[in-house]
Amino acid sequence: MNPPDSLEPVSLRGRHAELVPLTSAHHDDLIEAASDGELWKLWYTSVPRPEDMRAEIERRLQLQRNGTMLPFTVLDPDGKAVGMTTYMNIELAHRRLEIGSTWYRKRVQRTALNTECKLLLLQYAFEELGCIAVEFRTHFFNHQSRRAIERLGAKLDGILRNHRRLPDGSLRDTCVYSIIDSEWPAVKQHLSHRLRAASR
Repeated sequence: MNPPDSLEPVSLRGRHAELVPLTSAHHDDLIEAASDGELWKLWYTSVPRPEDMRAEIERRLQLQRNGTMLPFTVLDPDGKAVGMTTYMNIELAHRRLEIGSTWYRKRVQRTALNTECKLLLLQYAFEELGCIAVEFRTHFFNHQSRRAIERLGAKLDGILRNHRRLPDGSLRDTCVYSIIDSEWPAVKQHLSHRLRAASR
């Protein structure tokens, strides 16, 4: 499969969630979503404060214009925005990208919505974009995120120590995980089974 020269905004629809191109029209719903659990207070992750949401939306859209990110708004079955996710660090020439900068409001965390979002994103990356590897990165101390990534079937490639300085001045050790194309059929079967079980 020949990789595309650029990524165009796309919508991905499932039963429990829909991923649509991020726009400023999602601003108010995203503020409400981030306020469910005051997610910006989690020191090991980066969720925008309500007053910073507009700037974060614009930051992601600028990265989209630069060709390095494809940002999505996550909608629940009622069409309400409940979080954000992205394809990022896109390297189409090398047929790889990262799924990241993801957060969901508290009430939908650890539900079928998250599983389906990952299945939709991985399926599009491997089956439509022809990726040979998809990465996930998270803070060493974000144990909830690490467990979720491992439940997908991703494998730990390594840990980048002192990888990034966070807004509070602390240094982040970044865990790098990946799924490669030869693993995708088994991962797809695994996620589809989990989704069916969650839907019963």
